[in-house]
Amino acid sequence: MRFPEYRARRLRRTEALRSMVREIRLDVEDFILPFFVRHGKKLKAPISGMPGHFQLSVDVLLKELEEPVDRGIPAVLLFGLPAKKDPVGSEGYSDRGIVQQAVRAVKDRYPNLVVITDVCLCEYTDHGHCGIIADNDVDNDATLELLAKAAVSHAKAGADIVAPSDMMDGRIGAVREALDEAGFEMTPILAYAAKYASGFYGPFRAAAESAPQFGDRRSYQMDPANSDEAIREVAMDVDEGADLIMVKPALPYLDVIWRVRNTFDLPLAAYNVSGEFAMIKAAAQNGWIDGDRCMMEALTSIKRAGADLIISYHALEAARILQGDSRKREK
Repeated sequence: MRFPEYRARRLRRTEALRSMVREIRLDVEDFILPFFVRHGKKLKAPISGMPGHFQLSVDVLLKELEEPVDRGIPAVLLFGLPAKKDPVGSEGYSDRGIVQQAVRAVKDRYPNLVVITDVCLCEYTDHGHCGIIADNDVDNDATLELLAKAAVSHAKAGADIVAPSDMMDGRIGAVREALDEAGFEMTPILAYAAKYASGFYGPFRAAAESAPQFGDRRSYQMDPANSDEAIREVAMDVDEGADLIMVKPALPYLDVIWRVRNTFDLPLAAYNVSGEFAMIKAAAQNGWIDGDRCMMEALTSIKRAGADLIISYHALEAARILQGDSRKREK
């Protein structure tokens, strides 16, 4: 087909035409909305670098969930801030831990909401790393037992899905075995399968108060330059029993999302992380970009790359826009 026989602009002339031939469509049901929960009552502490997001006590969390549930966002991802940290992150696997308390409260109030729990130790350790420290490094195999204990404690509390994010070798197999032995063989695992040692996590580390007290996480999170390795990492998690897989971050790794999508047939999530969120917010606040338009463009790109599910701090704002557009069309 050659110009002028084929004119691509014919189907771009009006919004109705553009909508009719649109290839990728965002839906509210694509989203998972993260929350940060901590001990206390009536607490709603703003998070620096993440406008509109807060550290919440459980009672306030329940109130904050009303709109996302009403709008049909199907799932939340919970991160916890403990009352006290220690070298082994013991609150992370305590039945009285903050995430465990939050899960019980959320499932009691919103039984149909899918509750996903982050399984890691970095928020709970006094050194900020994702496992037990030995010789100034994380002891991979010693950490597996604690991660498995955390996952089981979350399942006992009522978590619908557990999501190990630590990037220890073998942790999916360890968690699957522990869940099965504890009678939670039907609890799915969402594996942070290709998680990169990224500079885009800064606002999250402030929100979760989980920055490492020494060194960094490059010895266990992936090198940003590697793509083939991501396929090996995902394959290992799938072989060990992952039910869903994830690429994190999303926007700098759209090529990795595409490769994973075309290699594996499991449900694929992508984490639109805090730094990605913060950049759009900061640019919009300075008047440099149309924040809503750029947000929706970024989220669409993640789905276009192949993600089935998008974990995003934009989720509620995006749902408002999507449903607003829907109401306009219905009128």
